[in-house]
Amino acid sequence: MSHSAIKTAIKTALLSGVLMATAMPAMAFEFHGYGRIGSGASTGSGGAQSCFQLAGAETKYRLGNECELYGELEMSHDFYKSEQGSTFTVVGMGSLYNRNDRSPTFQPDDGSARAPQIYAKYSNIPELNGATLWAGRRYYKRHDVHITDFYYWNPSGTGLGIEDYKVGDLKLSYAFSREDNIYQADYANKHDFQLGGIATNKGGEVALGLSYIQDAGQVSGANSGWSLTAQHEQKGWLGGTNKFAIQYGVGPGTGLGYTGSLLANQSNKRFRMVESFDWQATPEFGGQLTAVYQRDQSDAGKQTWWSAGARPVYAFSQNFKLVGEVGHDRVEAFDGQTRNLSKLTIAPTFTLDKAFWSRPELRLFYTYARWNEAAQNAANSGSAMSKTGTFGADLNGSTYGVQLEYWW
Repeated sequence: MSHSAIKTAIKTALLSGVLMATAMPAMAFEFHGYGRIGSGASTGSGGAQSCFQLAGAETKYRLGNECELYGELEMSHDFYKSEQGSTFTVVGMGSLYNRNDRSPTFQPDDGSARAPQIYAKYSNIPELNGATLWAGRRYYKRHDVHITDFYYWNPSGTGLGIEDYKVGDLKLSYAFSREDNIYQADYANKHDFQLGGIATNKGGEVALGLSYIQDAGQVSGANSGWSLTAQHEQKGWLGGTNKFAIQYGVGPGTGLGYTGSLLANQSNKRFRMVESFDWQATPEFGGQLTAVYQRDQSDAGKQTWWSAGARPVYAFSQNFKLVGEVGHDRVEAFDGQTRNLSKLTIAPTFTLDKAFWSRPELRLFYTYARWNEAAQNAANSGSAMSKTGTFGADLNGSTYGVQLEYWW
């Protein structure tokens, strides 16, 4: 079956699932969504809003620094529930993405329309110690840093698996996939094993993960690889959650959260540490901070990425917050050059609740960024920080605008 035929089949199945679900009892139907939309401009040039990301950095700090429209709509329906509590559920999700400086066509040159999730699951099976069987395309056991949208541990994909098989207080999971993200050019056999629920202290536990990526025989010269992840999660600290993860990958396993290049050989290695802490110290004061260290090694040499930033939020009333975000990225590149980018955003925000995680939020924002010459030379042609971009030969720039973000 061709790639286009597969896409058509997925969209048809998603539409069929939605139509079937809407015909079922409302009590078994759930509807969730996410959306962000905004408009902005760049100072000086008067052109469209530009966004700042350092070459070699995996992410950028998001607040006042997102140049796209993005939305997700998810629907799920429980088709069957046994007397023992086992439930058969079908989930479907559609998404839309489009660049702010393009017409909203949601086509490859401007954006995309996708079905990022369409799967079935049979959950809470007594014969499997409460485990879940699933198959399809799904978001699976994802861990991210919200303020940078960094999915550092993300074994999502198109495949099947058994999730959270209980052994005492521990939970065992296995997933098999061939394709784990839209940017993966070639199929690979990916086996993901996870062990969770390892209690370490009050409110804290450890999860361990092993991914083995096997050459599927589609690419000449392809290699196999693997990655390891260990994460400690602490809940209840200053009203929030702290996550600290250590990751290591070899060959195609250097993608860590995703499948890396299948042409990467055993000399390609990646080590990463991620710290993420969100807090709600008082009803008025919350936020999130993060720090990342990542080191890459290959035949080309070594490259190191450092990142640190925070988004504090203070609510002056039930419906008004002042949100700030500061972030710094530094890349010591393979070519021996050191690239730097610092970014600051101030955003007066209208909302329905004081808490950091509450949405919707309507934000007015002003963003200022500063970078060095090495960062400018490494930037893609036409991007904000390049000499052919919005700010020309300058090593700084600012933007302003409005954005609405909502999830439910």
